Amino acid sequence: MTNIDDIVINFDDSNLLVLNIILAFLMFGVALDIKVQDFKQLFRAPKIPLIGLFSEYIFLPLLTLALIMIIKPHASIALGMVLVSVCPGGSVSNFMVHLSKGNAALSVLLTSFTTASAIILTPIAFAFWAGMNPITSELLQTLNVDPEKIVKTVIFLIFIPVTIGMFLNHKYPNLTEKIKRPIANISMLIFLGFVTVALVNNYSKMQDYLHVVFLIVLVHNGLALFGGYQIPRLFKLSKKNARAISIETGIQNSGLGLVLALQVFNGLGGMVLI
Repeated sequence: MTNIDDIVINFDDSNLLVLNIILAFLMFGVALDIKVQDFKQLFRAPKIPLIGLFSEYIFLPLLTLALIMIIKPHASIALGMVLVSVCPGGSVSNFMVHLSKGNAALSVLLTSFTTASAIILTPIAFAFWAGMNPITSELLQTLNVDPEKIVKTVIFLIFIPVTIGMFLNHKYPNLTEKIKRPIANISMLIFLGFVTVALVNNYSKMQDYLHVVFLIVLVHNGLALFGGYQIPRLFKLSKKNARAISIETGIQNSGLGLVLALQVFNGLGGMVLI
């Protein structure tokens, strides 16, 4: 069996373009929930959201590095874990927080901030945390990754659709309220359908390696959810706030990570599978 670091998940240019457009549309749907007052709230009462941001931007990457040191995965898997840990909050998290009877407003605020700031924070955080571990640092040097390419990809996938979505929300709130839920549902279904087709097209590689990453992802996400709950409880936050921070910490925008893995890292096997 080929080393997982040497396999490539095949996406031709046309498929990659379609995936970019789908994810940009997905991010546009997320932005329809983002309001300027969300950010004003962060500055008016910063303690609770700052604990949430600490959990996402400090605790999760540190947890990821610790896991990498303990389980010693293949280099490409380790790099995928780091990439997921620095991606912004996932669009599903707000819905999950609502189902869990957590603080939905806090969830929206955290998703809004991490999504809007991802254009700067994701490339910087990825370079920093990946450089902290010898396994991922060495692979990054071997791949000769162009940071400018990461920034350009994030601009297309996040900055442009989020700006348009926020503008629409600000200018036409009534229209936004009517279309945001259908757009979110449709874009998620299209994205999941596309990924399913991609899995089928690369089935032979998937069946050999999927079991390798399944347990790693399970442990990684499980500990993120657990730690994301315990940190706010240590700071005496309510269970409602702790649930929101837990889910925001445990659910990241893996769609963005997938596109970066395919576009910037040329479909590096372990990264795509993670």
